[in-house]
Amino acid sequence: MRVISESITAFSSEVSTRLDGITEWALAGGVDAAAQALVETLDNGGVIQAFGTGHSEAFAMEIAGRAGGLIPTSKIALRDLVLHGDRNVAELDSLEGSVLERETGVAEELFNLSLVDPRDIFMIASNSGVNGSIVGLALAAKERGHKVIAITSLEHTNAVETKHPSGMRLSEIADIVIDNRAPFGDTTLEVSGGGGVGAVSSITAAYIAQLLTIETVQRLVRAGKKPPIYISANIPGGDDHNNALIGQYVGRLRRDA
Repeated sequence: MRVISESITAFSSEVSTRLDGITEWALAGGVDAAAQALVETLDNGGVIQAFGTGHSEAFAMEIAGRAGGLIPTSKIALRDLVLHGDRNVAELDSLEGSVLERETGVAEELFNLSLVDPRDIFMIASNSGVNGSIVGLALAAKERGHKVIAITSLEHTNAVETKHPSGMRLSEIADIVIDNRAPFGDTTLEVSGGGGVGAVSSITAAYIAQLLTIETVQRLVRAGKKPPIYISANIPGGDDHNNALIGQYVGRLRRDA
């Protein structure tokens, strides 16, 4: 039990140190550029398009369609290739986080299946920032004039080669890059005999997503505007409130399971 307790304490320290670092970065103005870009998008009638593959999809879920979040948000996912495209569902079986994630050709296909308006902004999360679908979608968005915000591990992405034929990483394409502070390989604790545990990228990315949402909302409030925020569907009046605001973006929001 003592060894387990030591591991828990060590992991807690790894997490809290990184969250404290992100907090200091945010307080020093680190979130300003991204939050202002999001405000400008919303003011212009745009939608925030969130994308991540594998465990980075958790970031997109944190941005799009959750209580306390912004309503003008839409989630792009690899499963859209099946749900809204011509791909066979078998292609997702045990492959979504590997083959399709790394496949360069899916980016254009995925972009064309998405509900994207010229006014929209993209938020793309990837710990490594080098897989084909991630880099490809970022390039597709940039080529069409969209601003791209990247959430990635700078330590990891700078230590590996890109898997995209362009030779570029997500961090080299995005207009704004936010470091999720995850280490190379994501894990923070070494295991005797090899390997590691205690991955942190999902935790830090979720924290960053909330900081960006909070600062964006505060900027809207300071400008005298009523921010379009989801409230929980599990409280009285939640559905009515949310549906009224969602109705302003008919045909532009997607949050498939």
